[in-house]
Amino acid sequence: MRLLLLILLIILIVPSNISAQFWEIQGMAGTTIYHGDLAPDFSMQPPGIATAILVRRNLDSRLALRIGGSFGMISATDSRSLNIYRKARNLNFKSSIFEGSVGLEFNFFRFHYYQKKENQFTPYILACIGLFYHNPIANYNGINYSLQAMGTEGQAPGQEYSLVQPAFIIGGGFKIDIDSKWAIVIEGATRILFFDYLDDVSGEYANSKQILAHRGSLGPVAVALSDRSGEVGQNLGTEGSQRGNSKTNDGYTMFSIGIIYTIHQQKCPNY
Repeated sequence: MRLLLLILLIILIVPSNISAQFWEIQGMAGTTIYHGDLAPDFSMQPPGIATAILVRRNLDSRLALRIGGSFGMISATDSRSLNIYRKARNLNFKSSIFEGSVGLEFNFFRFHYYQKKENQFTPYILACIGLFYHNPIANYNGINYSLQAMGTEGQAPGQEYSLVQPAFIIGGGFKIDIDSKWAIVIEGATRILFFDYLDDVSGEYANSKQILAHRGSLGPVAVALSDRSGEVGQNLGTEGSQRGNSKTNDGYTMFSIGIIYTIHQQKCPNY
């Protein structure tokens, strides 16, 4: 909320007739990396795809407002882990993420090709607030199930975690001008989340009878998805034993490369 107020304040106080102001459209593609209870050390988990498109309003040659949308895919499986406990736990998930964000960019150098006094490249940093939709799923007996709808940690119907969550986005990158309209951009940005169920894993194993009572005809599937350790060895899912680490939140990071198209605005001369 504070960042939103700051953005609005900047828009209000910066004169609208500054000639350096113009719009840019940016498209990017790259990878999404998940970090959470199934990959606390980023180990042995494959990255997913990432795409994004954003509109940038340059307030001057250093500061810009950006509004964008991103799509990413994440997944993780305990079977890839080198940790003995996580391998025995045998949980897995995959999820698509749809994200919208608004924030600010700051260029370290005054930047733009069409002004010959400006630099043709610059590193930059960014800070945004975002809102994203996710829906972790897992396959059981050839069928994909929404894990949130299963209440795998004993959540009662209506008390499951929300599939729409906020995020704070920080990152940076590098811009290189090609000519007066086109530029190349390389960017990396991590999402700091405020919850721990991006992967449907956070706290303790629930009572299987409680899960059965909550999920009706889907109860047996929900119980199976809550504890998959028996598929590879001894069952670990004793009620109250650790299933995840609720003391640390999940997150994801996007690395991408893209292209910028600049829409110049001509300022009428003063007479």
